[in-house]
Amino acid sequence: MSEAGQLQDYSVDQAAGAIVLVLGAVASLLLVVWQSKCHCKVNLCYIFQCERRPPSEDEIKGLKDNAKDLKDKAKQKQQAKQNKKPTPTPTPTPSPRSPGGEPEPEPEPISSSWRTL
Repeated sequence: MSEAGQLQDYSVDQAAGAIVLVLGAVASLLLVVWQSKCHCKVNLCYIFQCERRPPSEDEIKGLKDNAKDLKDKAKQKQQAKQNKKPTPTPTPTPSPRSPGGEPEPEPEPISSSWRTL
């Protein structure tokens, strides 16, 4: 007997990988169709039906105007933030030794034997 139509024994992780690859391919195909500029109707086993039409010229103009308005508002907010920030005043850095002050004491050496605690 030939084993022409039978699948081999696959492990669970191999089957899961195959399912993920197939679903990813279908999803990427649907993404390409959805983002296309053509008129299309998607029917998925009569469960999910979707129709996509490209936007009209009036809608495109409206979207461009909205995008321009949003960019202008963002620029105005950024300029307002820059105007609100006070200029930093330079603070004098303290010198390591203040004039007339005593130097810091030197640290004591650590003893090498741990028994003399």
